[in-house]
Amino acid sequence: MSIQHAAEILDRLIAFPSVSRASNLDLIHYIRDFLAELGIASEIVHNEEGTKANIYATLGPADIAGVLLSGHTDVVPTEGQAWSSDPFRLVKRDERFYGRGTADMKGFIACVLATIREFAGHTFRRPLHVAFSYDEEIGCVGVRRLIDILAHRANRPSMCVIGEPTSMQTVIAHKGKVAGRITCTGRECHSSHAPEGLNAIYMATDMVSTLRALQDELINEGNHDSDFVVPFTTVHVGTIKGGTALNIVPNDCSLAFEIRNIPSDDPQRLLDRISTSAAELAEQSRSRFAGADVAVEVTNAYPGLDTPADAEVVRHVQRLTANDGKTGKIAFGTEGGLFRERLGIPTVVCGPGDIRQAHQPDEFISVEQMSQCMTMLRRLVGELTE
Repeated sequence: MSIQHAAEILDRLIAFPSVSRASNLDLIHYIRDFLAELGIASEIVHNEEGTKANIYATLGPADIAGVLLSGHTDVVPTEGQAWSSDPFRLVKRDERFYGRGTADMKGFIACVLATIREFAGHTFRRPLHVAFSYDEEIGCVGVRRLIDILAHRANRPSMCVIGEPTSMQTVIAHKGKVAGRITCTGRECHSSHAPEGLNAIYMATDMVSTLRALQDELINEGNHDSDFVVPFTTVHVGTIKGGTALNIVPNDCSLAFEIRNIPSDDPQRLLDRISTSAAELAEQSRSRFAGADVAVEVTNAYPGLDTPADAEVVRHVQRLTANDGKTGKIAFGTEGGLFRERLGIPTVVCGPGDIRQAHQPDEFISVEQMSQCMTMLRRLVGELTE
């Protein structure tokens, strides 16, 4: 089967504008029908509202452990980006396929589906599992509902390959992430009598100073892992919102922050330190203003991935890709940490495309990367079939 078959599937996938804020059901139903035409049953796991879904399917025997191929169906928005063509119509130029999600990560999904069609008539000695999720782009949200179901099943996959774009390098580790919000409550008053109020923006900036000091400590004294491009845990403030008018001392201010931790750092320890600083600031503020507060909440979190370099899943994928033995570690997160932490499935990340193209206008994946992915998948499925 030529790369053209994968390109035809990719064309269909790109046409679904499955931005995270929208439903992905049309795309999921396309995959369901694609598999059904090959005689393959699938399982759809919806969100609570029934507007989005994961899809899970198994080829081959269900009573033994197999290999899981996993990816997400949602993409990031295109508003405000200067695209040279319609982002939801696949365009081929200069041996590249352009469109939103080509690299991240519908190119991988297209390769998986094309390979399944190629091997659908074969007998599987060991099972191939596929899982495609929703809402990965907003914090690996959707796949958790599927993982909750798989956690109660006896025969889980023996290994997992997350097809995020790694330029087909075998990636064994990525950082974890904690997203949080700090809400500061002060006391408003007329700005001409500012000392009689408690400025919540000032309280927030005190917390920003705490976070910056923590980042400096992590850089200078914390754990380092030189295999990461940014070799230490990062603490970052992304937004700050507060105040209503210049002549009012603001009584509320909130900031959003994140921690992206290397696997050797415990993010809870860092959260505890942030919470302790918040409690101290709140107590100090309440000594003058009853009701003052500094509250810290976690809005989302997913674990990092740290697979040993000598794990069987690593050796296996390196054989499939004819890799030179090198492994990588990536700064961005994937659903792999959840599969490893919640289900105990040894996991690597390996997929076509370059993450530097993801989320950009004129996102693309090269024909060569798609071809390399198809070669890997054919080798994999060839090993599973008779």
